[in-house]
Amino acid sequence: MVQLGKYTCGLDAAFAVVDGKWKPLILWELRSGPKRFNALHRSLPGVSQKMLTQHLKELQRHGVVHRESYHEVPPRVEYSMTPAGRELLDSLEPLGDWATKHIELICAGEAS
Repeated sequence: MVQLGKYTCGLDAAFAVVDGKWKPLILWELRSGPKRFNALHRSLPGVSQKMLTQHLKELQRHGVVHRESYHEVPPRVEYSMTPAGRELLDSLEPLGDWATKHIELICAGEAS
């Protein structure tokens, strides 16, 4: 049996990886390939540079995002999904499909 450490179940552990408003959206933006920080920042209106940096570091620690630093002038850094990140995004897509299907319920719950 798999030991889950501090997590109560696999779902609890998975949600710890994507916890926060921006992490699933960061993964979604990286689905098409590596992106530089500023390109990611522009593609996520409303996220601060500080929050994007924090979330990217957390996603790296969880092993779902890779940071590649190129020793060039000027320096270049790109972020991409790891195989585990692609697998995670694939597992989140049905959740997004569910939300799209039930968007009226979700919005009604937020309004009350």
